[in-house]
Order: sequence, then C-alpha cells, then structure tokens
Amino acid sequence: MSFARAAGILLHPTSLPSRGGIGDLGPAAYRFVDFLTSARQGVWQVLPLGPVGFGNSPYSSTSAFAGNPLLISLERLADHGWIDHEELDALPPASGSVEYDHVFAQKLPLLFEAAHRFLKSASHEALGRFEAFRAGNAWWLNDFVLFDALRARHKLEPWNRWQRELASRETAALEKAAEELADDLRVRSALQFAFDEQWRALRQYCAERAIRIVGDVAIFVNHDSADVWTHPELFRLDHNLEPEVVAGVPPDFFSKTGQRWGNPLYHWDVMKQRGYQWWIQRLRWATQHCDYIRLDHFRGFDQFWEIPAADPTAVNGRWVDGPRDDLFLKLREALGGLPFFAEDLGYITPEVHALRDRLQIPGMSVLQFGFGDEGAHMYLPHRAAGKVIYTGTHDNDTVVGWWHSGAAEYERRNAEAYLGRCEDGIHWAFIRAAQGSPGCLSVVPLQDVLGLGSEARMNTPSLYGGNWRWRLRENQLNGDISSKMALLAEVSDRLPKPFADRSNDKFFA
Repeated sequence: MSFARAAGILLHPTSLPSRGGIGDLGPAAYRFVDFLTSARQGVWQVLPLGPVGFGNSPYSSTSAFAGNPLLISLERLADHGWIDHEELDALPPASGSVEYDHVFAQKLPLLFEAAHRFLKSASHEALGRFEAFRAGNAWWLNDFVLFDALRARHKLEPWNRWQRELASRETAALEKAAEELADDLRVRSALQFAFDEQWRALRQYCAERAIRIVGDVAIFVNHDSADVWTHPELFRLDHNLEPEVVAGVPPDFFSKTGQRWGNPLYHWDVMKQRGYQWWIQRLRWATQHCDYIRLDHFRGFDQFWEIPAADPTAVNGRWVDGPRDDLFLKLREALGGLPFFAEDLGYITPEVHALRDRLQIPGMSVLQFGFGDEGAHMYLPHRAAGKVIYTGTHDNDTVVGWWHSGAAEYERRNAEAYLGRCEDGIHWAFIRAAQGSPGCLSVVPLQDVLGLGSEARMNTPSLYGGNWRWRLRENQLNGDISSKMALLAEVSDRLPKPFADRSNDKFFA
C-alpha cells in the first residue's frame, strides 16, 4: 500500500498570522490554503490539534479528543454573530511570536464571552446543530468539559490532587460537580462545537481544492488529562494515582541523558482485554478529522522505553514489549484500513521495520539526517521509495539553520557532493531532492520553503521553554514562491489529485 504521489507543506495552525497573538482557523488559514492551491500542493500537514497543557506543546494535551480553543477564530465567530467585531479591536496584531501567557489572558475571556452570547441568543437552527453535536460526542465531550471546568476551579492543579472523591470519580461527587458547574459545562461544550464547525469548514475548503490534511497522533497522553482521569485503569498508576513509570526515549543524538517525557504508560494487558476500544475510538476520531495520520513514535508500538517515575532523567529506563500487530489488526478490522504513516526516526530496530512492513504502513525519511556516515544514507532520497520524505520536521532546525550552525563540515561536504551547489539556497536543493525522490509524499516545513534560519525553529527536543512560538508574518508568502513550488510539483509528478478520484488512495480502496 502507498499514498498517492503528492507534495505538501508542514505548518501548524498556531503559526499562522492571525489576530489575537496566535494562529487560528480563521481568515489567515484560508489564505494559506489559497497559497497551497496556487503552489499546487496537495497536502497540508498539521501537528496535534488538542488543548495544550504544560509547556504549551501540541504533543502535551489535556485531551485526546477535544480541540484547542485557542485555535478558534474570533473573527469567524463575529461573522456568525457570536461576538461583536468591535470587541476584537483590542486583540494583538497578526505578527510576532506566540506569547502563550498573553494569549490565554486576552483571547480566552473573549472566547468565553462569545460562547455565552451564542447560548443566549443563537438561532433555533444553530442551537439545534449545537445540541446534535453534544449528543453525538457525549462519549468524550461530557467527561472532557467536566474535567476542564474542575481543572479551572482547582487553578490548574493536576486532577489527582483534587478532593479524593473527585479524583477517584465517585458518582455522587461527579453528579454534584456537574450540577454546580452546569452553565460552565455548556459554555465549554459550545467552544468545542465552535472548534468542530470551524475545522470542518476549513477541511471542506481544502477538499474542494484537492488538498488533504495530514494529522498527527501522539502515542502517549498527558497524566493531567481528561483521558487518564476518566480511564485510570488503562494507565499504570500507583495508589496515589501518580504514574509509577513514565514514557521517554534513551540517550540519543538529541540528548545525552535521553528524553523523559513524563507521560504515564499504558496497561496494554487491560487495553487488550477490552478489545483496544479506547485506541479504536481515538484513531477513528483522528481519521474522521484528517485524511491521513502520522503516528508519532511508532517504535513505542513495538517496544517502549519504561522509566521509573522517580528518576529525573531517562538514563535508567528499559525496553518493554508493546502491543505490536495485535493492536493494528483490531484497528484495521474496526476502521476498514490504516491511513497512517509511521514516525520511525532515530534508533530503530529490525523488528520495528518488520512490524511496519507487515502492516504496510509507510515510514519517514528526513534529509537532514542523511549526510552523516554510511548508516545515515537510509534517509537520502534514492532510498525513499514508499516513504514520506521531509527536508526536516518540527523537531529539526530549519535547513538553513542546520547548514550554517548545526551541520558538521563533513555533512556539508557530503550534501554538496550529493546535491551539487545551489545558487538559490541550500533549502531549494533540499526541496528539489525531496520532490524528485521516489517517496510517496514529500513534505516541506514552511520555514524551509521560505529559507528561514534557526530563529524560525519550531521545537528543540529536551529544551523546556521557548518552543512552539514561531509565526509566519503577513505577506511573507508571495507569487514567486508559489510559482516555483507549482512548477516543481508539476515536473516531479506531484500535482494534487481530486477527492473524487480515489484510485490512487490505496488505503481507501
């Protein structure tokens, strides 16, 4: 199985030049889709879209199902009568890095005000859509909004530090809290409804232009999340409802002490006993909201790095067997296909490759990793058949930043030997190599399309603070760039394929 040959761009919506201090699903998102159309790109890849928790990372969410309210466009809410346009005048301009503290302080109150007004004065038809949304999503929505409201009441204290009866989800305590917070729960449900409507409208706009959305599913979830609070039996927690072991990766290229992510690990035996229903719900939800899914840290499905929760680093972890084929066979049975590709970067064993091959899930190649010693050549374009190929990812420096400050001299020498000298910039040499490769999908971070340096890096693994802040400037995209990308897509046979033609989408055959 393989994806249809296509080209696309990686840009998280928070990086769009929207008003309000953070990118959202409003006018700037539609202008970006128009750029993708003019550049003849058939794919827009995003990062996880859930509400962010500690560190503001999209991979550190308070829910595996909810949408991030900060991505809701106040301008589109105003267009639909949820709030007056004049009330948006005080919002920060559509420029500058994302300052999350300011965004939470300025944008969230306006979102809550808009939701209050919607519930009070919306049309009968709009309220009907809202109630239909609540009923159709009650299986996750009710727990999430109660968790979110209780978390706010407890000033963001982790759920296992709430009163014991709430932390352990005693029925009487939950019913009492739901009654006390009834109005707040409706408001938070209305915000999830707004996110859902805006995301579906944007997806429809993309589909009409033959642009597919690539979503991203993190393998692990936050301890401080509605998912762990609602289903503690699915996670390895101690008697205080704290993680007994946590996720991460061992020492590697990025960190000498490894990465201690801190997510609780799953009780895979309990998951199996329950037919992997939580995972089926999670990935069915993902495939209903995106066309293709990148599975983050695919290695963890074969073996995961188990770290004692008391340890401050990942050094003393150990590899433990994951669910392997068993989970994916259940997923294929439930979903009818596996529209996934695997993030299989770093130290990957033959067993992981074999699992991916058995499941017929494409892997990834990242050009920046390809110019080291002989073992690194697996990431080069001529070895990318059947893979999704990138110039870099959200965890890499930009190509220009890597070239000037991250690459060793021998890596630059190897890159020039492979790519030749490039008069219009090393980033264009990388883009051409990726587009011309046999890889099924070629995805380029927008920062590389623009030739930006390290100042535009999205994330530095193991660095706490300062990540996820980069934003595109207004008018930074222009016709010269789109024309260049369009011609390259055409000559490399990566033009978008209309949704009506599913003949090349093997996962949907």
